[in-house]
Amino acid sequence: MSEQHGLAYRELGIDTSHEYVVFVRADCDFVRQEGITSHGRVEVKLRDKSIIATVNIVESALLACAEVGLSKSASRALGAKENDPIQIRLAAAPGSLRLLRSKIYGNRLDRNNFKDILEDIIGGRYSSTQVAALLTVLASQEPDIREAADFTAAMVDVGQQLSWDAELVADKHCVGGLPGNRTTPIVVAIAAECGLTMPKTSSRAITSPAGTADVMEVVTNVTLSAAQIRNVVNEQGGCMAWGGSFSLSPADDVLINVARPLELDSDVQLVASVLSKKIAAGATHVIIDMPVGPTAKIRSATHAQKLSRLLTEVAHGNNLNIRIVQTDGSQPVGQGIGPALEARDVLRVLRCDPLAPRDLRERALTLVGELLEFCGVVPKGQGLKHATHVLESGNAYQRFIDICIAQGEFKEPATACFQHTVYAQQDGAVAEIHNRHLTRLTYLLGAPGVKTAGVDLHCRLNDQVQVNQPLMTLHTETQAELMEGLEYLKTHAVYTIDG
Repeated sequence: MSEQHGLAYRELGIDTSHEYVVFVRADCDFVRQEGITSHGRVEVKLRDKSIIATVNIVESALLACAEVGLSKSASRALGAKENDPIQIRLAAAPGSLRLLRSKIYGNRLDRNNFKDILEDIIGGRYSSTQVAALLTVLASQEPDIREAADFTAAMVDVGQQLSWDAELVADKHCVGGLPGNRTTPIVVAIAAECGLTMPKTSSRAITSPAGTADVMEVVTNVTLSAAQIRNVVNEQGGCMAWGGSFSLSPADDVLINVARPLELDSDVQLVASVLSKKIAAGATHVIIDMPVGPTAKIRSATHAQKLSRLLTEVAHGNNLNIRIVQTDGSQPVGQGIGPALEARDVLRVLRCDPLAPRDLRERALTLVGELLEFCGVVPKGQGLKHATHVLESGNAYQRFIDICIAQGEFKEPATACFQHTVYAQQDGAVAEIHNRHLTRLTYLLGAPGVKTAGVDLHCRLNDQVQVNQPLMTLHTETQAELMEGLEYLKTHAVYTIDG
């Protein structure tokens, strides 16, 4: 690394999401002497803290020559305050880049190779562009079972791992891509009430309008430390926490943040993301929900079979028992799409509310019934009946509330400021509900970042509708986002109605 250069910190208030960015003047001595260009990588140090950041060059009076700006994320990481002395020097290229280049050219990497790459990624030594290169090569090359198992194991190696006194630890995951498929909170509540140990850690949304962590954050605290998770599980039998709140497969959250704007989710990344978190959380038995449908993430029986094989073999290669349940992915699940609306649907199911979406209830009961049988809680063929009894008794709802309180609080979902209903333009039958268009629409309305944003669906596949009948209601916090959503609907239909 080169000589350090000191500059005075100036607060700019620029949000670059998770990426660390440093802003310097084009005519700064350091920039000219070192030949720094935009998107170069530098080490930024303040007292005993340091980060690796991407350079953005400023050619205006926003900064003086002796000043440096930091993105909000970088400023938080360093604890920087106005006029603090910031030290900057060129950062050496990560040693693992040679391994990434080798993978790009088609060579196989092993567990230690992937561990080196992932350690550099979580250490902040990779730019978003370099992380995107890894994601792209994982998506573009044919999956290799052994390599996928090694990548998964490396994801576990670079993070924390939990262990439990119970010999059998249950978990459940959906491969995603199906709006509204929020069965996990219901499954965890029933499983925990049935005596299973279920430390559920979940991701935020990747290719769906909301992840389980986004939905649970509407009603409780999901940012728990490993010690807090242990306390909640020991007290209640289960938890529903955000996996990114502590170092449980920490590389996964970096990969997700880069994958989200690319809308990229390769099979290898998906398998490693899912299984590494289950292994790190100490799970022994996992149910995988795999929705299959023409506009779901898994669109064909052929792809489902291929992914099932990859999941099964990688799981077994890492001493994990899994059971895959293929489910209907032809249309969204439930009525509400978006964090708060999905939380409302979950609560309706748990409360046995007559307004509860029947498909969400049936899907959750099917999955937890399979889990109870898989874990030997009930005999084969008795899982669904037992799960239904626990739900209808009210015990599952009480367990859910107890888990939320143990995690910090329980609160009812809020409602968006603006709502707009979209009506059918013709008579006919609902021939298709386009999952991907629906997902994109909810993004434009503000989900998942804006918890109250989303869509309420009023019709299902094959429903008969009449002109001017309500199809869906858009929820958002600003008129601008509402108008953007309505503009999108002019060219991207969520509902296809055959007259």
